[in-house]
Amino acid sequence: MRYLNEIRIHYKRRSLEITSKTIDSSHTAESIFRSIWEEGSLDHRESFYALFLSRSSQVVSYFRVSEGGLSGTVADVKLIFQAALGCNASSIIVAHNHPSGNLKPSQADKDLTEKLRQAGKMLELPLLDHLILSSEGYFSFADEGLL
Repeated sequence: MRYLNEIRIHYKRRSLEITSKTIDSSHTAESIFRSIWEEGSLDHRESFYALFLSRSSQVVSYFRVSEGGLSGTVADVKLIFQAALGCNASSIIVAHNHPSGNLKPSQADKDLTEKLRQAGKMLELPLLDHLILSSEGYFSFADEGLL
């Protein structure tokens, strides 16, 4: 006998107090990311999150892509887009933190952003921004013209 696997999509409501569900700037995205980030981890371990948006720039859902250590985390492009397609998102904004406090994007950050941009273009699910967060502030690839 052969078995067939079943895929299920699971949504879980989480009660979060956010200033706005509509993202109209990198500052609004930063505020929402900070509200979903695991409390106390911003300065201690690197994590990667994604926000999925509707056509009207409303946040549909979020996804914790990965958690790493002090100096890095892995963000799988396929997993990000799998989640985005699963919730019928129209666009994506991603963010990760630098526990060191350095907001300058590394070459690996730039390379990942380009992979996400290309994948989003192919799937007609655009990457709108990639933020790097620290306790001192944030860096926006879109604001800096790098997207």
